[in-house]
Amino acid sequence: MKTHCNQETFEFQTQNSRKIVAHFKGGNITSDSGGLLLQQVEYITGIIGQFAACFTDHRDPDLSEFTVNELVAQRIFALALGYEDLNDHDELRNDPLFAVMVGKKDPTGNDRIRRRDKGKPLAGKSTLNRLELTPVRANRRSRYKKITVSRQAVDAFLIDVFLQSHEQVPSTIVLDLDATDDTVHGHQLGRFFHGYYGNYCYLPLYIFCGEHLLCARLRPSDIDASAGSVKELERIVRQIRHRWPDVRIIIRGDSDFCREHIMLWCEANDVDYVLGLAKNERLKREIIKQMEQAKELYERTSQAARVYKDFEYQTLKSWSRSRRVVGKAEYLRKGENPRFVVTSLSTDEFDAKALYEQQYCARGDMENRIKEQQLCLFADRTSAATMRANQLRLWFSSVAYTLMNALRRLGLKGTKLARAQCDTIRLKLLKIGAQIKVTVRKVWVSLSESYPFQQLFKQVYENLCQLCPIPLRC
Repeated sequence: MKTHCNQETFEFQTQNSRKIVAHFKGGNITSDSGGLLLQQVEYITGIIGQFAACFTDHRDPDLSEFTVNELVAQRIFALALGYEDLNDHDELRNDPLFAVMVGKKDPTGNDRIRRRDKGKPLAGKSTLNRLELTPVRANRRSRYKKITVSRQAVDAFLIDVFLQSHEQVPSTIVLDLDATDDTVHGHQLGRFFHGYYGNYCYLPLYIFCGEHLLCARLRPSDIDASAGSVKELERIVRQIRHRWPDVRIIIRGDSDFCREHIMLWCEANDVDYVLGLAKNERLKREIIKQMEQAKELYERTSQAARVYKDFEYQTLKSWSRSRRVVGKAEYLRKGENPRFVVTSLSTDEFDAKALYEQQYCARGDMENRIKEQQLCLFADRTSAATMRANQLRLWFSSVAYTLMNALRRLGLKGTKLARAQCDTIRLKLLKIGAQIKVTVRKVWVSLSESYPFQQLFKQVYENLCQLCPIPLRC
């Protein structure tokens, strides 16, 4: 019979005379001490607290060890720090620094009721899972899962955070709309095969204003990419104009959003639009001369050439009126590359070139924000069985993005990471090793002396201290 042993030390190969021996006896050490900066951002903005207020807790408070605010904070801080799955929390629940960030009174966990939970200050995966799996109509009489969330409250919360982030009312804002694929690998409710993406997936709708996320709506994939856009725009524009009645609003999207009902709604509600327009033979005939000019320029310079044309256009059946269209006649090494946009903006404001290059092409940055949320903050972890649970997971990711964006906007302003993506910020600023010592009155966090970005950490800390409504005790 093979002998089982518990290995406590690990010896590694070395070319030096000294041996390298490792063990897990370093005491309370965390690899995420930069998360204290996120905690400070939350203190300044109250993002997590506002999101937690969207939940209704039907549990008996005398029988609950964790408040909704603590559960929500634990989930969002973990996503921001790179822990995408609920299973991760069975180890994270032991981390005293996470407990400090969440706001636990005793970060050592010695105040836990059950003996088996002593030393584990945070919730495990099973407790956190109740947030996602609570049925829509749960109430006090429900047996286990009793924490519900209001969709309307979350929708309003995302807009409120956007409005709160502005000290002054902007004269103009641009709302970018886009749909993307969220590939699924199980038999989740609402998943369908999408021919364009070639996978079973969801088709979430995103609406951004610059770097600010205003809408993240999980949808089945057997629909048009623009489905539900007017409904989302109605509530977003209404809430924004309630606070900013004089702000000018422009919506921007690719050809998937060039739909008659969207343009009609914009025209009826004093909202401008710049939308991609799918090319067809009629449109290409409009820019034949411009394409010939672009070809001549390319042959003369061997550089990509663009020539623009401004004209009025109306479809044969789908449009109710003629509209301004800008055609881009582009010639590349691979040949012709015509593109078109339709807009309500006048020629007095933007000529054809400026409209296409400065206004329409700027929407590409939104795609970077979607990738940032999906790849860096795990918005694609929609493996639960129900749409409700997966929508909540998408919201958790959205709030984690909102928190990280607030850190970037407030803390990293003026630093070399002011435009960095979330994964770069996490790697260079948040993943810092530290020893944790909890005393009666203080929690000592001894950061690694070899951390290479100490000056950056100091600058971010000072930026946040300037914004903090109460003086910090240094």
